Amino acid sequence: MLGEHRQGPMGASAHYSKLQKFNCIPAQLGVPAQTRCWLSKFYRALPACCSFWRLPGQRLPGSFQHTASHSASGLIKASSGYSSLLHARMADSRGHNRLATIARHILGVPSGQTETTCPHCKICQKESPSKIESKFSPEVRDALQQGKPVVALESTIISHGMPYPQNLQTALEVEAVVRQHGAVPATIAIIGGQPCIGCDKEQLEYIAQRGTAVRKVSRRDMPLVVGNSLDGATTVSGTMLLAARAGIKVFVTGGIGGVHRGGHVSMDVSADLTELGRTPVAVVCAGAKSVLDIPRTLEYLETQGVCVAVYGADEFPAFFSQHSGCKAPCRVDTPQQAARMICASYDLHLDTGMLIAVPIPAEYAAEGAVIQRAIEESLAEADQQGIAGAEVCYAGP
Repeated sequence: MLGEHRQGPMGASAHYSKLQKFNCIPAQLGVPAQTRCWLSKFYRALPACCSFWRLPGQRLPGSFQHTASHSASGLIKASSGYSSLLHARMADSRGHNRLATIARHILGVPSGQTETTCPHCKICQKESPSKIESKFSPEVRDALQQGKPVVALESTIISHGMPYPQNLQTALEVEAVVRQHGAVPATIAIIGGQPCIGCDKEQLEYIAQRGTAVRKVSRRDMPLVVGNSLDGATTVSGTMLLAARAGIKVFVTGGIGGVHRGGHVSMDVSADLTELGRTPVAVVCAGAKSVLDIPRTLEYLETQGVCVAVYGADEFPAFFSQHSGCKAPCRVDTPQQAARMICASYDLHLDTGMLIAVPIPAEYAAEGAVIQRAIEESLAEADQQGIAGAEVCYAGP
């Protein structure tokens, strides 16, 4: 039947017309109205979930979420067998039992029944993994429950940003600064496969001591690290993802990733940018890291629909430098202005992140200029030696 469904548009249209008549199954055949309704809805959902009849605008109704737990082969067998049953049993009252069986198979446990009678459903329920729950520190849990401000912090800066014990000392100092300003810090990491929203000192020291032995985790790495109970230090991308799911709306970091120099050829674009385009968390940082192609990074963020603002300046900062040569897309001069922008983004349900870049303070700009010159020299040497792409990285925060 599957091959028959995939024939030309005329055959598919005629077959779909027959399926539309499911709502008109005679009640005298013994098919309950609820079952007839289920059958009609199920067949209208097939074009979306099985690619049988690609009708515009059709989506899988929420009542059919149960079908996601079934294997593709089981769904195809059910639907093709179901269609055969339509032709063979429509005028036969005995067809009701088969129709009801398939309805149970597709829709799961009927109302009033505690256990499904479908063997395939039982297998799916048995093999379905339990939901992965994040572990919240008591401080962060209480703050979220009481509506207090919580600021997310990444953990890659601890594992890969600097050596031990400076990394641990820096992590503790950053958390202290957040507390001094009336918010609760939530350093995010994955320990033993469990996402931790808010790490205590013991957990921070564990990550700091293991250093680069802890895997960097962005969105793509989550299944590997969580599924195999590994340790992971979250990047900007990974931190945003877990922060959003924890209900944390603001995340502070040193600098975001972006489009690497030569990225228009290598297509080396950080996952941080795509995460900003689909995860509603405001990221406050010192701009994009200096080794990146900042103009193309800003262009990519525009494509992703990410609002980019610079705090107190008209030029987008370059991490160690207040200057990148790129005009700020927009400027905010007070925390209240930034907060109103974040609230507006949520009220509009944009479902995208926001980037608020804060330039390096003037008193540290001289040191930043020295580091920036060293970076430019290193990049020139890398270009001469043919080093490019992922091999070019910044080992700082």
